[in-house]
Amino acid sequence: MANNSAQELKGLHAAVTGGGSGIGAAVARRLVAAGARVSLLGRNIDKLEGQATDLAALASLGQVDVCRVDVADEASVKAAFAGIGPVDILVNNAGQVETAPLAKTSLLLWQTMLNVNLTGTFLCSREVVTGMSERGFGRIINIASTASLTGYAYVAAYCAAKHGVLGLTRAMAIEFAKKGVTINAVCPGYTETDIIARALDKIADKTGRSLGEARDELVAANPQGRLVQPQEVADTVWWLAQRGSGAMTGQAIAVCGGELM
Repeated sequence: MANNSAQELKGLHAAVTGGGSGIGAAVARRLVAAGARVSLLGRNIDKLEGQATDLAALASLGQVDVCRVDVADEASVKAAFAGIGPVDILVNNAGQVETAPLAKTSLLLWQTMLNVNLTGTFLCSREVVTGMSERGFGRIINIASTASLTGYAYVAAYCAAKHGVLGLTRAMAIEFAKKGVTINAVCPGYTETDIIARALDKIADKTGRSLGEARDELVAANPQGRLVQPQEVADTVWWLAQRGSGAMTGQAIAVCGGELM
């Protein structure tokens, strides 16, 4: 990490949902290292506090605090954002994926995917965007997945939700284009996280393949022949969060090793 980037976000407050692990934790680390004050938000307070402890070594660059929130619950979102104060950078990272053939996709699964992935992004964005507009600066960065750009079998509900996130991103970007607020989507491909670990277990269980064979199947989707690393997604978020990224808005940036070329 370049030393000349250590204070570029100094004085800015970033909120990262789903900040307890995976991409969210990597994003938080990158933003703290760049000098931001970071609020880690999520449902599991123990995970959040664990991440805050891990980031303590970077405390001289940016502060870290934690707040419990259920992004799919309006009252919880309102209380959380009222508690953490004005936000300059919002990273809507909280998400969930469940697989099922369409014919076996229950209404509960469908609604859960929409609530967590799409409604959560809407609720959190709504809480911060007015204040950002009034201050003349803001960055909303939605972690949307390549599933917002293409379809995948057996995750119709997830794809629908993530496509919705991209539509929301573009609509908000136009609405706030003259307010100093940018809204972009970062779209990772298969990334080395707990979600992928669970997906590999499920593939192996359902197909009888080994974990190695299941992993090879996902890796094969990436022309680079590997899984994306959380830090690579975090670096893209960091770039979009900077004060100098003001011309970037309404964009969907695929971090996927060329999968969607």
